[in-house]
Amino acid sequence: MSLLPSAPRPARLGEPAPVPGTELVGEFEDSGYREPPHLVCRSDGQIVRLPPLLYQALRALTQAGPGPAVAERVAADLSRETGRRFSAEHVAFLLDKKLAPLGLTTYADGSPPPPVTRKDPFLAFRFRLAVVPEHVTWWLSGLFAWLFRPVVVLLTLGAFSAAETWLWLTQDTGAALWAVLSSPGDVLLVVALAVASCAFHELGHGAACRYGGVRPGAMGCGLYLVWPAFYTDITNSYRLGRAGRIRADLGGVYFNGLFVLGLVALYVGVGSPLLLVAILSVHLEMVQQLLPTLRFDGYYIVADLVGIPDLFKYIGPILKRVVLRRPADEQLRALKRWPQVVVAAWVLLLVPVLALQLGMVLLNLPQVVTADWQKITALMGGAMSSGSPVLSMAAACVQTVLLVLPLVGVGLVLGGLVRSLIRLARRRRHSA
Repeated sequence: MSLLPSAPRPARLGEPAPVPGTELVGEFEDSGYREPPHLVCRSDGQIVRLPPLLYQALRALTQAGPGPAVAERVAADLSRETGRRFSAEHVAFLLDKKLAPLGLTTYADGSPPPPVTRKDPFLAFRFRLAVVPEHVTWWLSGLFAWLFRPVVVLLTLGAFSAAETWLWLTQDTGAALWAVLSSPGDVLLVVALAVASCAFHELGHGAACRYGGVRPGAMGCGLYLVWPAFYTDITNSYRLGRAGRIRADLGGVYFNGLFVLGLVALYVGVGSPLLLVAILSVHLEMVQQLLPTLRFDGYYIVADLVGIPDLFKYIGPILKRVVLRRPADEQLRALKRWPQVVVAAWVLLLVPVLALQLGMVLLNLPQVVTADWQKITALMGGAMSSGSPVLSMAAACVQTVLLVLPLVGVGLVLGGLVRSLIRLARRRRHSA
């Protein structure tokens, strides 16, 4: 599809310019597209993907600098680079209709672009708060980036394999779990270690970015669907090739493995069952993170493996192509063959899994609410009658929060789904 009108209207030309802070990154390496897009870092730190022509136009505008007849100079550069004839009006069209709405340039007359509304991707991590600023993340990541040296990684994987074999073949995790649940103090310590493991997980993503030579963003926490979660902004990993991006994706789970090794060393020395339960909780976190169905690390591993940043937007095109047997649309035709096959397999796995999970949640929600209320009542009653009420009440409050947060998340997800359906119904009614 052409980016230019067949007969552009004359435009009121001024001195257009890139928005300050806009950075040209270059071609998206190892992409899954037949025509690899080019990356631009916007002034707010977001990475924008552009087709080659728009990237060339932005680069020509950047090189042209301020002064009169900017559009004419950009048109001359584009004509020379592409072998096609461009006029100042063509350039004005690209600025006004393509680049300025993305927040990358001013309009052709020099007026500023409109505020850019961030996209709200499907199942994105919306409810979050930045806690650690970017410069602190950069410093912390530098302390641990050396852990990604190949020799260190191989030694860590060997030690982790040996520790796993010893743990699961010789230790009784069931007895340890029962002992910990009967002790409020141990429950609090296990929760604290689980939170520390999650924070260290996020530091692993940042350290992997720094080892690859790109800058990680802020770290924070929030609520993802039904889970309390931490996050690290690793948008800049798109500047790396496939291997660097996957290293950044796996950095969190790798640091979970390092955390497990530390807990195993403590357990060998101390023998406390709470450490064994903490190790089990870290394993559960690692398994959850590697699931490819939601926006956990496993999802980004698949996305970076095939070189397609947002897999969810292909659900509709894939279902139309595979289930309804319709011809591939423009989105699918833009993909290379093997990424298209991988994305199709992912979609055909994802849709029934999400449908099953949503159905189970809706079916069991009344029973879950009732059971949680009974559990919370029992926890509070037990805490009040305990011999150490302060410690018992603290443990009860932590467990209550862990019980309530998933219900809050379910409410937010269902509310968002209802709002999306209402918006879709309104759009169809207006278009009818």
